[in-house]
Amino acid sequence: MWKNYAKDYIKNNRTSGISIMAASFIAALFLSFLCCLFYNFWLDGIEGTKLEDGDWHGRITGEISGNDLAAVNHFANVEKAVVNEELSGEQGTVMDVYFSNKKTVYQDMRALVNILGLPEDAADYNYQLLSLYFVRIPGDDMPRLLMPAYLVIVVIMCFSLILVIHNSFAVSMNSRVHQFGIFSSIGATPGQIRACLIQEALVRAAVPIMAGILSGIVFSFGTVWGMNAFAKNLVGGRQMSYSCHPFLLLLVLILSILTVLVSAWLPARKLSRLTPLESIRGTDELQLKKRRMGFWVKKHSPILSTLFGMEGEIAGNAIKAQRKALRTTSLSLTLAFFGFMTMQCFWTLSGISTNHTYFEKYQDAWDVMVTVKDTPIEDFTLAKDIRELSGVDSSVVYQKAEAVCILPEEAQSQQLLAAGGLEAFSGEPQFSGEGAFQVKAPLVILDDESFGEFCEQIGIAFRLDGGIVLNRLWDSENSNFRYPKYIPYVKDDMETIVLHNAAAKGDRAFESMTEIPVLACTQEYPLLREEYEKSDFPLVEFLPLSLWKEIKRQIGGAEQDAYVRVLANDRTEPDAMNMLEDEIMQVVSREYEVESENRIQERIDNDKMIGGYELILGAFCVLLAIIGIAHVFSHTLGFLRQRKREFARLQSVGLTPAGIRKIFCIEALVIVGRPVLITSMLTIVAVALMIKASYLDPIEFIKVAPVLPILAFIITVFGFVAWAYYLGGKKILKVNLADALRDDTMM
Repeated sequence: MWKNYAKDYIKNNRTSGISIMAASFIAALFLSFLCCLFYNFWLDGIEGTKLEDGDWHGRITGEISGNDLAAVNHFANVEKAVVNEELSGEQGTVMDVYFSNKKTVYQDMRALVNILGLPEDAADYNYQLLSLYFVRIPGDDMPRLLMPAYLVIVVIMCFSLILVIHNSFAVSMNSRVHQFGIFSSIGATPGQIRACLIQEALVRAAVPIMAGILSGIVFSFGTVWGMNAFAKNLVGGRQMSYSCHPFLLLLVLILSILTVLVSAWLPARKLSRLTPLESIRGTDELQLKKRRMGFWVKKHSPILSTLFGMEGEIAGNAIKAQRKALRTTSLSLTLAFFGFMTMQCFWTLSGISTNHTYFEKYQDAWDVMVTVKDTPIEDFTLAKDIRELSGVDSSVVYQKAEAVCILPEEAQSQQLLAAGGLEAFSGEPQFSGEGAFQVKAPLVILDDESFGEFCEQIGIAFRLDGGIVLNRLWDSENSNFRYPKYIPYVKDDMETIVLHNAAAKGDRAFESMTEIPVLACTQEYPLLREEYEKSDFPLVEFLPLSLWKEIKRQIGGAEQDAYVRVLANDRTEPDAMNMLEDEIMQVVSREYEVESENRIQERIDNDKMIGGYELILGAFCVLLAIIGIAHVFSHTLGFLRQRKREFARLQSVGLTPAGIRKIFCIEALVIVGRPVLITSMLTIVAVALMIKASYLDPIEFIKVAPVLPILAFIITVFGFVAWAYYLGGKKILKVNLADALRDDTMM
């Protein structure tokens, strides 16, 4: 009986299931899209980790013989074990181990170490790769949040979709309370009513679920394709392959069915628990609750009634009566607006900050930067060849090193002493003797020709037997990092400076001390892409290569790489800059391993990267907005019976079709406007906090505030909500409302 009833009802009331079918399609679409996309992100994360860190699972370091290697290869769970020739050396032989079952890597590695007779710390693990295989190794204290984040997003999505579809089922089922009251009065049990309703839900949702899954696969493929097209234009961009495992499709199908079942079961359970009398009386019509305030009164909407008159009052009461049903809409739209607004404002502030601290700050300092890998500056012999290129205006070859300076108190500037001295600024302990401080002294080693140009820049005689001190200290007490103020660090007449090895301790520190002449103390610096002002109050010194060759054994601390900074003749055209970069690479890459970048391309890549982040985060905001909009559609297209009765009474007292349309417009405005007002206030507070934290001038942000994208997003959402109300209102106005009061079916 119930099977035939459900079949006949679906056949005779096709329109009533549109919202259910649409909600089921959207649920399957989003679940399929997210699961397929996250699955490919997961595979790409594995591939990227293998490229960056290697595809090994465990690594053993120690004295390992050929017999030991064979023993490891014969271990039960070991797929293969190979010697890593690149890493093996004085510390011992390094063996990379690959396992068939990755779940037991930790236990098997401990067993292998015991077999080889090595200490436990001889074993190392590819933590990042194993975490992607859902294997957590004890001792890994890094937060591996990628997969948990994916799972949390999917769970939140399922919960949100349940709320959306639940409303569609609830509206459809509540419209039939009277019918099921009659069935209950003639012997239908609650279980039979629930089974009937859930059966209807599955029949209506079957085709939309399959269509949604296929559409989600198509959209996820298109997203990956778009990301690959975007990454193709980035320097170092890596292409992502697309894959869709059959098990993944089965998982999406199960999640979609469970989502629909839970969504249908909730209202079906509530409906089946009504008594026959309650059902026959019909409690499904929108009711505005009353509350006691000395006497019974209705809630009013003074703002809407003042702005829009009687229609505003009616719309406000209707919104209040539907408050619980529209809760998902309000939450989704609030999160969507807040996320989109804050995201736009954040990237705007980030762009302002990046311009201040990087592109604008160093736009005249470099055009092409070349990093010469594992090459000391004294071994680099192509500086002259680079300078002779036709597109090069000037170039500097330099290397960085870390040293420590012993600074006597009397060497500090008068301004610094007046401010409390170095001890008041940095809190550094005294090194030895009264008033002597140990401070960090970053060294910038320039090739001799570049050092000579720097001497000419500050107006001193060119010498190669001493260094130049950058004589400025950030006054962090009276300024911030965004708009810094400086005071002299040391006295301008400082003649020598004492340096020693930063890594040396105790007696070795005294043995490594070297006293070098100070040619000048200046607040100028050569045009390099370097940060000199840091929170640890360093005393930066520039040294010529000739002097560095004499003291490098004692001082040490040099970085492995050398750098070449190039200024171009044509500094505005991307093609000219790219051509110059290619010419430099052709000269240098013949003899050295190098990496290069140019300023214009760096800016273009940075803008593209931010655009990509905005696209991804914006997609999530749009996703939240779509959930809210889908909820509005399911609500407005499913409330025909309830609203027909409501508007039949209103028309009987003189409400015109134009008045009904006005009420719908007001409701749409309130549904969108309330989240907009709430999120606007929250966004203003968030932006104020971000501006304060970044020490930016608010006027700078106001001039470039992302007003147009935010307005476009709001208008788009409002347009869809208004469209939903238009479709619902159009159906109501087409029906003879007097007959609708007597009709028990949905149109």
